[in-house]
Amino acid sequence: MEDQPELRRTLTLPAVVISGVGVILGAGVYALIGEAAALSGNALWLSFLLSAVIAACTGLSYMELSSMFPEASAEYEYTTRSFGPTLAFAIGVMVILSGILGSATVGLGFAGYLSGFMGTPLIPVALLLLLLLTGILIYGIRQSIIVAAICTLIEAGGIVGIIIIGLPHLGSVDYLVMPLGIGGVFQASALIFFAYQGFEEIVKLSDESLVPEKTIPRGLMFAVIITTLLYIAVAVSVVSISGYEAIAGSPNPFAEVAGMAFPGGAAVFTAIALFATANTVLMMMLSASRIMYGMTKKGRMPAFIGYVHPKTRTPVIAVLVVFLLSAIFLFTGSIRDIAYLTNFTLFVTFAVINAAVISLRSTMPDQKRPFKVPGRPFRTPVVSVIGIISCLFFLFQLEMTLLFIGTIILCATLVAAYIFREPSM
Repeated sequence: MEDQPELRRTLTLPAVVISGVGVILGAGVYALIGEAAALSGNALWLSFLLSAVIAACTGLSYMELSSMFPEASAEYEYTTRSFGPTLAFAIGVMVILSGILGSATVGLGFAGYLSGFMGTPLIPVALLLLLLLTGILIYGIRQSIIVAAICTLIEAGGIVGIIIIGLPHLGSVDYLVMPLGIGGVFQASALIFFAYQGFEEIVKLSDESLVPEKTIPRGLMFAVIITTLLYIAVAVSVVSISGYEAIAGSPNPFAEVAGMAFPGGAAVFTAIALFATANTVLMMMLSASRIMYGMTKKGRMPAFIGYVHPKTRTPVIAVLVVFLLSAIFLFTGSIRDIAYLTNFTLFVTFAVINAAVISLRSTMPDQKRPFKVPGRPFRTPVVSVIGIISCLFFLFQLEMTLLFIGTIILCATLVAAYIFREPSM
């Protein structure tokens, strides 16, 4: 691997923030808000707020760890330093799976909007989207970020548009109506957390960022703050316009709401949603391929996966592997179930990440930390403890079938990590 070219460092703080906001915004409000509304009712905003607790606590933990170890292997590196290579391999695979499953989920969301407008079939459209974005990712990181920046501006404009449309309707409904009670709000939070997937992906850009030990933590912080405020505002607005009943279970909720608000609204917001969901798939595939690349550099995956094209300077094989696996999961056809399974991988990963912060405070107290998680009585970062508890709580809000499938995947990964515990070269 000594002769392999390195990834190109070109990303500044604004580029990192844009990529983070882009990957976070696209998935939840555009693809899953209809499914969540069916569970939480008009208290949709509360579900977003509860999910933000995990994102904020875990985001702070990521900020500390990424400032200590600014590498593309990210979670794999953090867990190796804290708990050893076996668990690190399992967590690395969980993160790769979250990107792969997430790409399939949002790809189906993209196809759902197009189907609602034109009657096109779901799976072929989603497959074509994955293929197109794979080409962009292979072409170059700079080109990928340019596309992401354009899509981010469009999708952010769509969210702001829904908020503006909803302003005249504020106060028109009871925002505490919960058709399934507080349990439904928690279940919606467990689903909606998919909407926050993306803040942790920012650390995968460490090998392509300028001054990563500063750029990555700051970019992560800004991305989480911006998206949380937008999420809560749009949740309040969308139920104010029509009540939760109008979008409950809808595959194209924003288009339906906009269609009620003004003539041609459905067409306009279908177009915006297509850009938004495509952008999220792009960034999820990008992050999954980068951690796969990072793990090959650590010798924990076959070396050929880490091949970097000498001209484009992108990990071509890793990108193709992510495409193939994402395409396979499309054929389940259920955006809700894939999203829940994605969240299983996220909750497990984030619980371990928060635990890593606590562990490294004891085992590596002298390691340089440009950023530290606040709240440290008895030398324990309380925010990270809250992060662990909240991750475990929402993990058990998932349906038992999906919890069982996720546990099997985790156990299989741990067994594989033990069998192949010697680094492959």
